[in-house]
Amino acid sequence: MATAAAYDIPPELAPAYEACITLARSHYENFTVVGRFLPKRLLPHVAAIYAYCRGVDDLGDEAAGDRLARLDAWEADLEQCYTGTPTAPHLKALQHTIHAFSIPPEPFRKLVTANRIDQTQRRYPTFANVLHYCEHSANPVGFLYLLLFGYDDEERRRLSDFTCTALQLANFWQDVRRDWDKGRVYLPMEDMERFGYTEEELAAGVCNQAFRDLMAFEVDRAQGLFEQGLPLVEMLEGVARLHVKLFSLGGMRVLDAIRAQGYDVLSKRPVVTGRRKAWLLAKTYLGMKLTRQI
Repeated sequence: MATAAAYDIPPELAPAYEACITLARSHYENFTVVGRFLPKRLLPHVAAIYAYCRGVDDLGDEAAGDRLARLDAWEADLEQCYTGTPTAPHLKALQHTIHAFSIPPEPFRKLVTANRIDQTQRRYPTFANVLHYCEHSANPVGFLYLLLFGYDDEERRRLSDFTCTALQLANFWQDVRRDWDKGRVYLPMEDMERFGYTEEELAAGVCNQAFRDLMAFEVDRAQGLFEQGLPLVEMLEGVARLHVKLFSLGGMRVLDAIRAQGYDVLSKRPVVTGRRKAWLLAKTYLGMKLTRQI
């Protein structure tokens, strides 16, 4: 666990951290809300990690030119945080955070791998293939979050993996149409075949009974993973407990939204409204305060 001094930002790194915070606030709509519940000393470190994660995703989804080459260069820059002296402001901040919290390179490397997968794999034959992707795209984020709050044990990490994978799946099932438009299908091919739903029907936006049954199956899978991860909430303290509970409940509300529109995620993207999010936040926060758990 990091010592109190580890949270201190050296004056010469203040501009680098401020740039990370600005980036986070401009790209992540919930960062300001999350920041209100974070210990002030932790906010810059969360922003530094977010800046790295955001950069990887942007290279994988939006960068022009040879994305694989740019991801290789991004990973090489990461190695400078461990073995050299990075020059980019966000990497200077990240290097300090890495040293302050003893963060290994594994989760950062996995995030790069996930974006490499996105460049080379557009279909997933089995659910195991989808889980392998989640292991690299989502689970490392939970691991990093736990480290920032001083948790570094296998049981919490195992439960975090359930939650993070469930969140990734909820996002996939929410965005089936958007992902198709990007040329990607995260629905396992084996499941589409099992329920008798074809890519041709997906391309045409056909929401028939086969598709509804397929989506119900996938939504229930994600729900089960959320439930497996929920014990993590009781193994955390303070704001970490609040955040993980909100992440879990928010993800399950996305699944509820999919169910509420009869599993038709092709004609309309299911969303949790801002009012619903605010209610969930207030209910969770006040409930935890009243039970003196935070």
